[in-house]
This record gives sequence, C-alpha cells and structure tokens, in this order.
Amino acid sequence: MNAWPAFADPLWLVLLAALPWLVWRHHRRGGHGALTVSRLPRRTAARWRLHLPFYCRLAAFAALVLALARPQLGYAWEESTTEGIDIQIAIDTSGSMGAEDFKPRNRLEVAKQVMRDFVARRPADRIGLTIFGGSALTRSPLTTDRRMLDELIESIELNSVQDGTAIGVALANAAGRLKSSTAKSRVVVLVTDGVNNAGEIDPLSAAAVAQGLGLCVYTVGVGSSGTVPVPVRVRDPYTGQIEERRVAMKVEVDEKLLQGIAERTGGKYFRATDPRALAGVFAEIDRLEKTSMQVKRYIRYREHFQPFAWTALALLALPLLTATLRVTAEP
Repeated sequence: MNAWPAFADPLWLVLLAALPWLVWRHHRRGGHGALTVSRLPRRTAARWRLHLPFYCRLAAFAALVLALARPQLGYAWEESTTEGIDIQIAIDTSGSMGAEDFKPRNRLEVAKQVMRDFVARRPADRIGLTIFGGSALTRSPLTTDRRMLDELIESIELNSVQDGTAIGVALANAAGRLKSSTAKSRVVVLVTDGVNNAGEIDPLSAAAVAQGLGLCVYTVGVGSSGTVPVPVRVRDPYTGQIEERRVAMKVEVDEKLLQGIAERTGGKYFRATDPRALAGVFAEIDRLEKTSMQVKRYIRYREHFQPFAWTALALLALPLLTATLRVTAEP
C-alpha cells in the first residue's frame, strides 16, 4: 500500500502567489519617514519584534489557504486478477528414460529439473502431473500448490508404473484431467523418448479426443539419436542378487506420431537431444503460453486540513499573547 499527498481544491493555492507582494508592501510602507515612538521597553526594542505580528498573520494566511485547498493523504492498493492457464504435464518414466546421454545425469533427472523450473516460473497457473510407462497414473490433479508439486516432481522415479510406452493412454489421462477445466487455455505437455508400444488407446484417437475438448498439446521428444547406454537391472545367475548393468540400446523417438498429435491439437512438436535443448523447449512453451494479468488500483483519501486550520488559528492568537507579554508593541 502506498500513500502520497494531494489537494482536493488546488485552485486555492493560487492565493499563495500574493505572499511576496504582501511582504514587499509591508516593508515599503515601513520605510516612509515618520515619527515613531516605541511603546516597547528599551531592552526589547529589537527591530525584528516590530515585524513579528505581521509575519504571524502572513503565516496564518498561508496556513488558511492550505486548509482551504483541502490537503489529503491518498492510500492506494492494487488488486491483481489473472486469467490463468491449466497445464497437465505427462512425463514418460519408462526404463529408456534412464539413458545416460544427457550427461552428467540421465534423461529423466534432467527432465525433472527442467519441469521444476518451468512450474516455478508460472505461479498464476494450475498445473497437474501425469506419469506413464505401460500405463498412466495421475500424480497430481491441477493445483496451485507449488511446493507440493515440486516435491512430487522430484520424487518421480524410473519404472514408477509398469514398463512400456503408452502414449495414447497418457494423453487420454491428461485430457481427462483438463476436461472439466474452465480456464481460458488448457494445455497438455507430453514428454517421451520412445515409440508407442503399450496401452489400449491409440495415440491419434486420444489426440482427436483432445482436439474435441479444445486442448492444445505440446509434444517433446527426448534423447539423442543412435545407440545409448541404458542401466538395466538383471539377476546375477551365480549369486542370485540383482545388479545394475549398462546395456547399449537404440531408443527411437516416433517423431512422426508426436508431430501428428501436436498439429492435430494446434500445438507444437519439439525435439531435445541434450539438457540445454530440453531447457530451451520448456522456455519456448513458457513463452507461447503466457498468462495475462489485469491490475486494478483503488485509492482512498483522508482529509488532513485540520492541522493547517489549527495552525492558522494559533498564529492569529500569537500576536495577542506577545503584546500581553510586551514582547511586541501591538497585537
């Protein structure tokens, strides 16, 4: 809340322009030759005391003018209203997202950090989270609780659901979360590094449903081309213990499918082959889906003429007091 002074009737302030003329006239009149007998005692006959009553009245006049101009102190506060966007993020957690071509971390860990940064930049929007592999699971419905959402993203692990890549099921799950939303813009961000190979829902059929609901789908293909090392858990045949080994795998991204989903829903397809590119993709989505904000300002004024009025009254009474005390010769 901010406060600043203002005047309700500022035209009265024009009268303050007469102050220099009144001072000039007072001293000019006092300069004419005349026989003056002071009624002050000799010890108090200092020259400035002769002008004290005049300057008291002059100051009273100035204070009265300020009071008539009605000084006010304005208190203003702002009320922000946002037209937020509802966003459901669907992130692939299949085993291939553990590929270590996004040094020094794997694809999933980099994607998690990028998503956390994306969520932090959009405080006015509701954001939900869907994870998928061979099936899909809603980890968070649409929410504005950034702390909870950040913790949920951080807790995502590989193979959180059965292995596989069910892109159609993931898209249908995200669309279902946005179906009843009344936001002006509803968006799905689908992040995957594979080819649809699981689930009972065809991805293009799910895209048609999203289109019918008026949703915009941004698809993100993650991972470099070619063979990449992927950590795989296997059982040692000699000890029976579960060990993690790195296996060279060729993980293909179905770019044609992801492009088709994005184009059908009015979205856009992105390819991220390294951490910097992935961060740039989410920055681009952040730029494309801006949240509009309207700010209303309210101002309340309080009258503050009373101090000036009381000051004027006191200054008019001061010459009477000084005359009584024989400080000045006249009131």
